[in-house]
Amino acid sequence: VQLQAYGGGLVQAGGSRRLSCAASGRAFNSYRMGWFRQVPGKEREFVAAVSKIGVSTYYADSVKGRFTISRDNTKNTVDLQMNSLKLEDTAVYYCAASALSIHTSRVADYDYWGQGTLVTVSS
Repeated sequence: VQLQAYGGGLVQAGGSRRLSCAASGRAFNSYRMGWFRQVPGKEREFVAAVSKIGVSTYYADSVKGRFTISRDNTKNTVDLQMNSLKLEDTAVYYCAASALSIHTSRVADYDYWGQGTLVTVSS
């Protein structure tokens, strides 16, 4: 699976941004999809994940209630709608695919990664 994330940019605190990730290659609906983020000097951290058919979603506590993950298996895309953005949401955001049949928030459990897209939240 090849993943291409896009949609990053500069946004003011309190604003919204939508990230998208396009997948190509093997059957998209065979993978759980996740979004992670990373700031320089810190480990990559889990943000959100969605099950293979999009029924179940999972969120880090830090984004719960503000971010929404969704997928469209007909278009091979997974989106991350980010609302009420905070300064601490500034990071490079990565989409990733996991072949596991259960939810995981561990970086090591994701098999394929997109290149990352930078989101900068300004005051």
